[in-house]
Amino acid sequence: MKFMASQTPKKPDMPAAPPATGSDDAVVLERRTQRVQPPQMYQVVLLNDDFTPMEFVVQVIQEYFSKDRETATQIMLKIHLEGKGVCGVYSRDVASTKVDQVLQAARSAGHPLQCLSEPVE
Repeated sequence: MKFMASQTPKKPDMPAAPPATGSDDAVVLERRTQRVQPPQMYQVVLLNDDFTPMEFVVQVIQEYFSKDRETATQIMLKIHLEGKGVCGVYSRDVASTKVDQVLQAARSAGHPLQCLSEPVE
């Protein structure tokens, strides 16, 4: 079966004449450079407690923050002596995910380890 147009297509209407030079209808666009602020960074902090074993804290720092054993031990000692220690600095979403992972690991191992994220100032 063949289908054919019953009418010949119409030509599109001609656009209105462009605005004359110097007329009030002219539109001028200016290019503005946009200044984008870098995202707010957050530090992941582990808090000291008297019940979580030091070896578990070292293991968590190695596993979730990709630190070598020596660095993880130094961070653990800082947490033990000063009450808290920074394990890493990340964007908000990544920091939140790290906090959730650490808290889940601590709960599943039966330890009361506390972890939080706070904005870097």
